[in-house]
Amino acid sequence: MNHNRNILRDDSGHLKVADFGVSKLLTVKEDKPLICQDTSCRYIAPEVSKNEEYDTKVDVFSFALILQEMIEGCPPFSAKKDKEVPKAYVEKERPPFRAPPKLYGHGLRELIEECWNENPAKRPAFRQIILRLESIHNSLGHKRRWKVDAIVNMI
Repeated sequence: MNHNRNILRDDSGHLKVADFGVSKLLTVKEDKPLICQDTSCRYIAPEVSKNEEYDTKVDVFSFALILQEMIEGCPPFSAKKDKEVPKAYVEKERPPFRAPPKLYGHGLRELIEECWNENPAKRPAFRQIILRLESIHNSLGHKRRWKVDAIVNMI
């Protein structure tokens, strides 16, 4: 299984998102498209690839991809080459949901889909995401809570 190098786990089991280092990994030239030098391109919102203005909603997009990766057990579009992934996002393609539906219960799949909406203005703020994840956490049985705990603690 691939592991995202930007998700760190401390001794108490809490997950943290580390700096994606996007500023070091991307080169944008006025007359040339975005160039990505490693797998971080798998987590970049379409507006970044299109060289458009963007805000913190790009982080919401990336968070959705990481959340899905945690459930699926593989990076987004794992069958595609790294350089093909940003183009797929720009063309409104999103990674498939292959894990059993029960792993996406209680509105988790819907939350992911909202977070990777093509329109950044329609993506929820992290404050809303936290509230939704807490609600999902409270609706789960005890034996599955650790997964949502890890996700909530990551934010």
